[in-house]
Amino acid sequence: MTPPSSSRPSGKRASGNPATQAEITQTVKQQREQKKQEKLAEYQRQLAKRRRGKIVWWAVGSTAAIAVIAAIVASIVFAPAPPPTYGALDSTGAEIEGVETFELQTDHVDGVVDYEQTPPAGGPHNAVWLNCGVYTEPQTNENAVHSMEHGAVWVTYDPAQVTAEDIDTLESYLPSSYAILSPYEGMDTPIAVSAWNAQLKVDSASDERITEFFEEYWRSQNAPEPNAACSGAIDGPGRQ
Repeated sequence: MTPPSSSRPSGKRASGNPATQAEITQTVKQQREQKKQEKLAEYQRQLAKRRRGKIVWWAVGSTAAIAVIAAIVASIVFAPAPPPTYGALDSTGAEIEGVETFELQTDHVDGVVDYEQTPPAGGPHNAVWLNCGVYTEPQTNENAVHSMEHGAVWVTYDPAQVTAEDIDTLESYLPSSYAILSPYEGMDTPIAVSAWNAQLKVDSASDERITEFFEEYWRSQNAPEPNAACSGAIDGPGRQ
């Protein structure tokens, strides 16, 4: 009768030969070590992938942040300069070399007026004023004079005697309101700056007396109707 065989766990079958059994045991260890190394290598690959992803997102985020900062800096650096301000309502009676002063009438009239000055510095005028601002075409004297009656300064230039750069310079002197800039053909000087009963004529747009004139006459309380509106009436041709 055949003796019953002893039960063994499933898996690698033990060899009766010690040398063979040692080889089997070694092979199992190698397989386990190989799997361990494979898992470790896979973990390292995943870790490196996450690190690369973090670097990419950091680079993208940094680039975006730099772009935002650059845009903010550019908006500040390249933003147009704000309009200048002057001593509104605060004429001091300062004497400015070359300024002529007059005593002119303030009547409202219809039709064309033959003014004593070219361009006019006051006098009879239309009942409707010209809205203050920058114009690229000549304006009607009678409406612009009414604006000066309200305290506006009217800067005029002869387009045949100035450059585009000169016009830009003149525009840079204008405050945000109560000022008019427009061409005026046939003047005896390249540039004239006029307020009610006062006028300065200069040859250069960089003449420092232009800003001095604004300081003294812009929104002067000596105008016939100081503080009256310089908007809400009519726009002349070429309004910017």
